[in-house]
Amino acid sequence: QVQLVESGGGLVQAGGSLRLSCAASGRTLSMYAMGWFRQAPGKEREFVAAISGGGGTTYYTDSVKGRFTISRDNAKNTVYLQMNSLKAEDTAVYYCAADGRIVEVKSRPGYWGQGTQVIVSS
Repeated sequence: QVQLVESGGGLVQAGGSLRLSCAASGRTLSMYAMGWFRQAPGKEREFVAAISGGGGTTYYTDSVKGRFTISRDNAKNTVYLQMNSLKAEDTAVYYCAADGRIVEVKSRPGYWGQGTQVIVSS
């Protein structure tokens, strides 16, 4: 019922910044809680951040707190992940996810984008 397309990935030096975007279609974005996950080579997909439908509640995994910020602009049907002070350990494919409730987004979201690659060079 919703399609998600990520963009904004690329190559960046350690200490730099990137902003990922997730554009949604199919339903009004405000109906969904949204999240970001990442998957490094050889590792399981990892929860990164989540935001409630209205944007009033956010969650982050401990490793990105203070460096990453999730936000949304429902008028543009877009969710963002601002990534600052990037580390080599942040290298991964980053996926946008959506579900009706934030608790589901954090665990097993029903909708996924195809991912965007982030490479952080040391």
